[in-house]
Amino acid sequence: MAIKASPEINAGSMADIAFLLLIFFLVTTTMDVDTGITRKLPPPVENNEEDIDVKDRNVLKILVNSQDRLLVDGRPGDISQLKYKVIDFITPHPGNDEYPEVTTKHIDQLNMDITISKGIVSLKNDRGTSYDMYIQVQNELAAGFNELKDRFSMEMFGQKYSALIDNDKIDAVNAAVPVAISEAEPEDIGGK
Repeated sequence: MAIKASPEINAGSMADIAFLLLIFFLVTTTMDVDTGITRKLPPPVENNEEDIDVKDRNVLKILVNSQDRLLVDGRPGDISQLKYKVIDFITPHPGNDEYPEVTTKHIDQLNMDITISKGIVSLKNDRGTSYDMYIQVQNELAAGFNELKDRFSMEMFGQKYSALIDNDKIDAVNAAVPVAISEAEPEDIGGK
C-alpha cells in the first residue's frame, strides 16, 4: 500500500491577498481626530524687557494646585462655579470699583460703540495638576466666554453665537466679547 502525498497548496498569491486586505482596512478605517483646545495665541513678543502694567482689579487670578484644588482671587473655589465667576467678572459693570475697568470700543460691523470689560482671566497651574483638572478648568473658562458671546449675539442678532453663519456678525461678537485668558507657565505653587 503506497502512501499518497497530499497536493501542495500554492501560497504564492497569499502575500498579494494580505497586501490588498491591508490596503482595504487602511482606506476604510476612520481615525479619531483630536480637536484640542481652541485658542488664538498672541504673536511673539518683540521686546521682552517691556512690562505691561495691568491693574490688579482687572485680573481674575485662578490658581490650580497639585491637589487639583482651585484658588480664585485668593479664595478657595469650586469648579462648578468657575463659569459663573468668569461671566460675572467679564460682564461690564461701569462705575463699580469691585469689578474690572471698562472701555468703549467701536465695532465697525455694527457701526456702534460697545462698552467692554478690560478684565483678564489669569490661569496658573501647578506642575502636579492633573490633566483632567486642567481640561475641566479650560472647559469652564471657555463656557463662560461662550455664554457671554451667546448673550451678546442674542441681544444684537436674535440668535446664539454658535448659530451665526455671517462672518461680519461673528467678527462683531468676537470684537465685543474678546477671550482674554492669560496662561502662565506651570510651576510648583504649593498646596501639598
